[in-house]
Amino acid sequence: MNKMIPKHTAVMIGLKKTAREIFKYYSIDEHTQQFTGHAIALHPTDEYLDQIAKPSFDGIKLYSYSLSRYGNSPYIYPVWGLGGLPEGFSRLSAIHGGVYMLNKPVSEIVYNGDGTVAGVKDLEGKVARCKQLICDPSYVIGTPKIRKAGEIVRCICLMSHPIPETNNADSCQIIIPYHQIAGRKSDIYVFCVSYHHKVVAQGKWLAVVSTNVETKDAVSEIAPALNLLGKIDEKFLWVSDYYVPTDDGTKDNVFVTSSYDSTSHFESATEEVIAMYAKITGSPLDLTITAEPDDLQEQ
Repeated sequence: MNKMIPKHTAVMIGLKKTAREIFKYYSIDEHTQQFTGHAIALHPTDEYLDQIAKPSFDGIKLYSYSLSRYGNSPYIYPVWGLGGLPEGFSRLSAIHGGVYMLNKPVSEIVYNGDGTVAGVKDLEGKVARCKQLICDPSYVIGTPKIRKAGEIVRCICLMSHPIPETNNADSCQIIIPYHQIAGRKSDIYVFCVSYHHKVVAQGKWLAVVSTNVETKDAVSEIAPALNLLGKIDEKFLWVSDYYVPTDDGTKDNVFVTSSYDSTSHFESATEEVIAMYAKITGSPLDLTITAEPDDLQEQ
């Protein structure tokens, strides 16, 4: 018999009970828990099971809302690829007085006498001045600003067909919970787009497989995901270091992000951007506006 409780009561339970307790109350089996927690709520580990359930509820609600809003998928992807995002940012930046410096490799970060950032120096010795610097770990390699926290294996695969058993989908995302593969401690992610998104030639599909490296044989670690793809025309595999910042950047005004992790849904990257905004500005980012048409107003 299904256990039904009023909506407001469910919210109150979520505020007080852990996700594990909620799953147990509804007699949800282990495989459904794994799918719900990792593929819907997008938790990378099982730590959420012993935490208050409300954040997980919020993640499930967001997934459901997005699915109902965008059709047969909760995800959206820009036509012509992710390169459209920095292009859009650059245009918005220019409107607000920002300046882009292209093809200017940074040779070093310049500091003031008090240890705060003064700017960045290019290979010609010219310094672009700034009061705050936001960068990824590649700009501070070899400094105490970051530490290596692991390695990520990624494999780009080109195919002439959609991923089998996906109903001939133009795009999809597959998350393999680590419980499904004996001995693993982290999920494996498969992200797939196609010529419909203008990122590959006509009639081609592109899949990216990624996960945390846990052994000395990174290739075998992604084999379960590669086996799902069917015939692969060509693939490109590499392993990259994963870095995390060692401080919050408020002392020297150099704010360093983490490296991109193995996830393919950008949830962790989004959370880091929101957290960094609060560190830099001293106030949280206001995201109370919804995506409903009535709430979207011209600024």
